[in-house]
Amino acid sequence: MKIQNYNIEGLSCAACAVSSQKILSKVKGVETVRVNYASHTAIVEAEEDVDIDALNARLEKAGYKLLPKTDAAEKAHKERQQKEFKKLERELIGSAVFAIPLFIISMFLMGLPPYGNYIMFALTLPILLWSGRRFYVVAWQQARVGQSNMDTLVALGTGTAFLFSTFNTFFPEVLSSSGIEPHVYFETAGLLVSFILLGRYFEERAKRSSSGAIEALLGLRVKTVNILWDGVEKLMPIEAVQEGDILLVRPGEKIPLDGRLISGQTEVDEAMLSGEPLPVSKASGDDVFCGTINGTGSFQMEVTKTGGDTLLSQIIKLVETAQSSQAPVQKLVDKISAIFVPTVIVLAIISGLVWYFVGPAPQITHAVIATVTVLVIACPCALGLATPTAIMVGIGAGARQGILIKGALGLEAAQNLDVIIFDKTGTLTEGKPKLNAVKWGNPANEAILAPILLALEKQSEHPLSKAVVQHYENLTEVLRVLAFESITGKGIKGMVDEAQFYVGNLKLMKEHQITLSADLEKQANIWLEKAQTILYFSDTKEVLAIFALSDRPKASSKQAVQELQQMGIEVYMLTGDNQATAKGIAAEMNIGHYQAEVMPQDKIAVVQKLQTEGKKVAMVGDGINDAPALAQADLGIAMNSGTDIAMESADIVLLHSDLMQVLSAIRLSRKTMTVLRQNLFWAFFYNILGIPIAAGVLYPLWGILLDPMLAGAAMAFSSVSVVLNSLRIKV
Repeated sequence: MKIQNYNIEGLSCAACAVSSQKILSKVKGVETVRVNYASHTAIVEAEEDVDIDALNARLEKAGYKLLPKTDAAEKAHKERQQKEFKKLERELIGSAVFAIPLFIISMFLMGLPPYGNYIMFALTLPILLWSGRRFYVVAWQQARVGQSNMDTLVALGTGTAFLFSTFNTFFPEVLSSSGIEPHVYFETAGLLVSFILLGRYFEERAKRSSSGAIEALLGLRVKTVNILWDGVEKLMPIEAVQEGDILLVRPGEKIPLDGRLISGQTEVDEAMLSGEPLPVSKASGDDVFCGTINGTGSFQMEVTKTGGDTLLSQIIKLVETAQSSQAPVQKLVDKISAIFVPTVIVLAIISGLVWYFVGPAPQITHAVIATVTVLVIACPCALGLATPTAIMVGIGAGARQGILIKGALGLEAAQNLDVIIFDKTGTLTEGKPKLNAVKWGNPANEAILAPILLALEKQSEHPLSKAVVQHYENLTEVLRVLAFESITGKGIKGMVDEAQFYVGNLKLMKEHQITLSADLEKQANIWLEKAQTILYFSDTKEVLAIFALSDRPKASSKQAVQELQQMGIEVYMLTGDNQATAKGIAAEMNIGHYQAEVMPQDKIAVVQKLQTEGKKVAMVGDGINDAPALAQADLGIAMNSGTDIAMESADIVLLHSDLMQVLSAIRLSRKTMTVLRQNLFWAFFYNILGIPIAAGVLYPLWGILLDPMLAGAAMAFSSVSVVLNSLRIKV
């Protein structure tokens, strides 16, 4: 089975994704199709390669087009998306310019003498012909292939209201001669187009960040490498590199591909993989990964993986796949509309025919009025506003509290969570090692030795050294350090006042046969049991002091975990840190489910496993290593203090590090989705109640025939009720 991934253009609503999916599924050789409206991508699964031209031959009739995912095609696709967004923005502004005076005239200056109807006609015309042109084009394209969507109903409703109003404006005597007031409904047509464009605009703004994670990950790749051929260094494009080639990587450079060190030693920032801030020591024989950042040492590496086989490429694929997965809830309105649109059209036609053949005189007039009334009252203004207004108000309420919600997916997913997975470093904890405790072998010597320790640590860029410097930053004595040396993976050493001193781990102490007193060793073991990192300070003979450091949990973490558990949500913790530290943090937070030393693919595997068990899963993280899991989870929540890639992959971004915001986001989601459902209920209630009345079912019993003007008023009131209901949303 061959899987082909494309970009798709021409989607204007989620129903378009369903429509294009149906069209593609009918192409010979295609087994399954998945079109994602949010990311504008299409995944086609076939027994063998299906030519893109064969797919587009069917699609282009409906106004859609597939594009290959090559670098050049991707760039052109992004440029067209940017132009389309700017065009939508211009159309929205243009419609507002004409819609505002149209609204004022229709609501407050009814019957404006002597040319009120002509003025409203002139104001409505540019809205429909320019700003709303897209609706009529799409409706026509859909009709050509036997499909319909929300644009179809917008085009029919606004078009019918406009044509009927135009007729009554220029030929008012036709209806007035039969004793019927020739009402106009220009505001129905013009304002509806403006409202729908406004919803589309905010929807597009939310979707524009969907590809940001992929672009940020692609930015970690390098374009050129220093390759060694027969001992001669050459600068070559990365595409020329093959497995087995030898590359030279200098300090501060990104590692271009996956490989293995064959000479040199260094420390590598692998935060993109593990999420941990501490550099990882690398020596001959150790593996290094594409996109990670080399520290202070130069080294040579043998390439073991290239192209799409590198770990970074695998992470990119994981994010792409997760972002292309479909959320059934987001298509609720459009699925209903797929049935609603043709049903309304059929009902409008039937009502017109019934009035024409069996209705009282004048039959043609009653038939036209009934048809127009059904289309006007069913025009999906409230239906179109039900979702975007609730989402807009909900997102605005969250933003005021520092909770950035990227769109409807995040709001929908947060309401029914079963599991929340937290990354440890930078999420549950502060992400910065801090000095927790100090024990001197002889406390009386601290005043003399602390300035020496500070002088040494100031020479180092290691995060642990920074924690020590911060602890002793009030010391004013400045000492000179000679012969300073950073010992990879062990610590540092230097001369102060002609005496040699060391600061580092236990391995460094043992290597130089430095004595550790029983008292200090006992204390170190106690700290180790509490998952502390131990730093040793010594001269050439004995350990002078030990320091306990750790990454402290955030002040709100424990309370947030406790309240989530009280809400019936299971809490998991995943971390790239060691087992002892993970166990200690989990115990302190009262988290029963945790895993240590996990890689990005391990995190996404945990999310997928929980999802296969039927659970709704949220992932909370801040690092590149969290990006795939953030995208795969039903809800991704990123900390604003984290990487751009994590924030791009997430559905919700928390501007503050307070984890209580996770609970606020969940509560906001539940409120917003409750209001959204209420909006949908009222939108459909008006149609269910109003359409039969508009069709004339009450006429045989009581002689009641709904006037198109009242139909327009009912539609307007339904829209107002939806907006007012949405304004109730608060965090």
